[in-house]
Amino acid sequence: MKGNKTQFMCFLFALIAISVLISGCTDSYTSQSIQTQEEVTTVTITDALGREVEIPASTEHVICSGVGSLRLLTYLEAQDMIVGIERGETTSTASNAKPYSLANPQFATDYAIFGETRGQDDPEKILSLDPLPDVIIKTYSAMGYDPEELQEKTGIPVVVIYTGDLAENRDELDLSIRIIGQVVGKEERAEEVISFFDEALEDLDTRTEDVAEEDRPTCYVGGIGRSGGPQGFQSTEATYPPFLFTNALNVAYGDTNINVADVSKEKIIEWDPDMIFLDLNTIECGDERSGVSLLRDDGSYSQLQAVRSGNVYGVLPFNKYATNFGSVIADSYFAGKTLYPDRFEDVSLEEKTVEIYTFLVCQGDEEKGREIYDSMINAYDIPAFTKLDV
Repeated sequence: MKGNKTQFMCFLFALIAISVLISGCTDSYTSQSIQTQEEVTTVTITDALGREVEIPASTEHVICSGVGSLRLLTYLEAQDMIVGIERGETTSTASNAKPYSLANPQFATDYAIFGETRGQDDPEKILSLDPLPDVIIKTYSAMGYDPEELQEKTGIPVVVIYTGDLAENRDELDLSIRIIGQVVGKEERAEEVISFFDEALEDLDTRTEDVAEEDRPTCYVGGIGRSGGPQGFQSTEATYPPFLFTNALNVAYGDTNINVADVSKEKIIEWDPDMIFLDLNTIECGDERSGVSLLRDDGSYSQLQAVRSGNVYGVLPFNKYATNFGSVIADSYFAGKTLYPDRFEDVSLEEKTVEIYTFLVCQGDEEKGREIYDSMINAYDIPAFTKLDV
């Protein structure tokens, strides 16, 4: 009898142990199931191509492929979410004149490279990133993999944006900012950035829209950089944004043969503008082609009234790995203050530019904004926003 009782007690203890073990496994399995379910929770967004892309409901890690995408991510104060970088974004020297890059020197040193310049991605390198990106934000262009193909090769959702601009393609820019905001959970910041652009452009227009025709000096901008790199004095832009936003009389505007292109020396001499602005990136062309050198040394250009009267000014380059929109706005205020000084008497160009960089790329850090301002103004041997000695 005593032996039977002992056997029964042993059986009871074994049964309890098995129950506890099963219960623990069940709890563990249930927890794992919930976790797995949370990991695969997704939302569907529509990208700039109109594609419906399924992405994680909570995105933690991304990469930015192609010109302009990392810039917009930085505007949304989400640059810390990247886990890799393309080669075109690894340089942060002042001469590159990219404020978002200057404000984030870690881009050049802290991340693995997943592809070459201008969106030429390497799927194998993307899949070697640790941690893996939840989403690839890609500027759509003819270079590199098609978004669908890249998504198929990596198994990672690819969300397409366009670079857009502040003028003719403003809708594309706003849409892209909002799409990135959706991806990284920065919808409110996206609207703040869009409003910031709206307010600046409205202010510029309000100050200049009613200037009488006879009080508007004619102007020309030379040395406009393009995707091929720095350009000489004859490279101009008929729709140069700082002139558009200040209602200026751009001598190249209206010529259907000009967008961003070289014009002939004869054409510039024929236009004979009252004021000349030089994109200081032209200095990188060297003495033979630099706009500064040509205005100093070419006898034909020395006869231009702008040169003879000393009305030649240096402006910030903004075409660096697509458009740096903060520098566009800063150049616009400089153009307005130079062309119509009475309309901009209350504007301190330094304070305005610091404000722009502080908001867009420095996460509200004014001290850092001043550092970026100093770096940009002094990116070349000749300071920007000054009258040039030609």
